[in-house]
Amino acid sequence: MMTFAERLARVSSSQTQQVALAAERLRRDGVDIVDLGAGEPDFDTPAHVRAAGIDAIDNGFTKYTPNAGIIELKEAVCRRYAADYDVTYQPDETIVCAGGKQALFNVAMALFDRGDEVVTHAPVWPTIVEQIKLAEAVPVLVRTYPDEGFAVTAERVLDAVTPRTRAIVLNSPGNPTGALIAEDELKTIVRETEAAGIWLVLDLCYEQLIYEDVPHNLPSVVAGEAADRAVLVGSASKSYAMTGWRCGWALGPRPLIKKMNTVQSHVTSNVSSITQHAVLTALTGSHDCVGEMRAEYRVRRDQLITWLAEEPRIRIVPPAGAFYLFPDITELLSPDAIRTSAEFAARLLEDVHVALTPGEAFDAPGFLRVSYATSMRRLEAGAERLTRFAARLALQ
Repeated sequence: MMTFAERLARVSSSQTQQVALAAERLRRDGVDIVDLGAGEPDFDTPAHVRAAGIDAIDNGFTKYTPNAGIIELKEAVCRRYAADYDVTYQPDETIVCAGGKQALFNVAMALFDRGDEVVTHAPVWPTIVEQIKLAEAVPVLVRTYPDEGFAVTAERVLDAVTPRTRAIVLNSPGNPTGALIAEDELKTIVRETEAAGIWLVLDLCYEQLIYEDVPHNLPSVVAGEAADRAVLVGSASKSYAMTGWRCGWALGPRPLIKKMNTVQSHVTSNVSSITQHAVLTALTGSHDCVGEMRAEYRVRRDQLITWLAEEPRIRIVPPAGAFYLFPDITELLSPDAIRTSAEFAARLLEDVHVALTPGEAFDAPGFLRVSYATSMRRLEAGAERLTRFAARLALQ
């Protein structure tokens, strides 16, 4: 009988990937799948960024680079944060990683030990929880609620803190809810955790996709008052439509970045040299493309909400950022028919060929994550199929 590392018994595989695989199997059989499960932009990487990648290949920039990233890219990350958030970081306080996911993994491996408690909020991006478990620490989930816009509150976060709390991980805008944490709430968390020296990890990978002009300078909050115990995680994936290029970064105190570099040196080493060259251009070139994509996402968000509102039992909190709706479908569930959102998502894919992710993946049964990172035409088709399926349930 095969045996595996005990730590894996505590970790679950990605349900979002499972949905994608199930949809792909049907697609290979010729089924027309409306994929509303994707957690990536449908836009092409901007032309000037693609050109930079080609230029890197043509000019032989295809060798190993320093493990933590080329100096030019680390400097560009620092300048971007200085311009966008008025915070100052140095290149040796920066590491370039293979996506925001690896940056968060490096943080977990560098900071968390067996028995540590790490507070985060639910509905939760599952990778945050599973990485905490991989580090043999204990995830502590703070619930957020749709009638409060899924807002993270300092009071609930601090109520979850114990003498064993090592860190607090905050994701804003959140995946899957699109909710933001307010600056004042973060300020309270910073102030109330200072004496205990609790680490603050901010996952800001959707930061460029906030729809309203609201205060959200979270880097400034932590850099000003907790620079020695805070780490910022960002990514090129969502902002620049570069998911496949695999590039993210982290900024934090030098001792932590050094330990993260040690972890990365034995896991992946440097991010692809070609990718680094392209991301350098993304960070330093025109940002018109980011604004254009954000504007299109907003139009899609509003239209999709309008279409889904035709089914009153689907209740939606409009997201402030990212590119997901997270509707409550509990009124469509029944002990005598479809009992859970996981069953609903499976039947939706099987019966009307719409792929999306059930709330169970995010510790939120009764909800669905619906991505609007696809064309308006496909969104309309998906909404029509979803509402038709819901209406059919009412007749059963």
